[in-house]
Amino acid sequence: MRMLLPLALIICGAAHVSIAAAQDTAALTPSPPKSSAAVKEENGEYFDANGEPTYKIDPKGMVDWYTFSGFRRFNGTCEVCHGPDGSGSSFGPDLTDSLKSMSYSDFQRIVVNGKQDVNTAQTLVMPAFGDNKNVMCYLDDIYIYLRARADGAMGRGRPASHQDKPAAAIANENSCMGP
Repeated sequence: MRMLLPLALIICGAAHVSIAAAQDTAALTPSPPKSSAAVKEENGEYFDANGEPTYKIDPKGMVDWYTFSGFRRFNGTCEVCHGPDGSGSSFGPDLTDSLKSMSYSDFQRIVVNGKQDVNTAQTLVMPAFGDNKNVMCYLDDIYIYLRARADGAMGRGRPASHQDKPAAAIANENSCMGP
């Protein structure tokens, strides 16, 4: 019995240190890979050195509007097949892994036209969303969100805070979705 008390204190102390370290680490937002770094901003939307849409997350974890919008849109439409936060399911692949090697143009092409990968080992069919305004009007937003997830710059779940919706996003949404 005398040995159990010190052992229990050591275990509890280690657990406390682990929890504190995890909380400190969670507060830090990892830097995006150089290829995803935002180098240009237009009306609240960020772009990388190649002119492709990307995310901006401040050191406290506040995401730009388009990343937040992408989170909402992804979870409203894509999560059904691709799982929570793009982590994959038995219906669709893990997009946080796929986007590590998929180009922006390939992402657009697959979402617009769909994709079929059928062979003796598997049957994967992604429907085309080219006519779905709830996807197409927010395609960049979804890509931006998944890019942040793929880079590990954003964890799972709803972002804790986000920038306000820019006027340009409101105008684009109104013109795309209609009155």
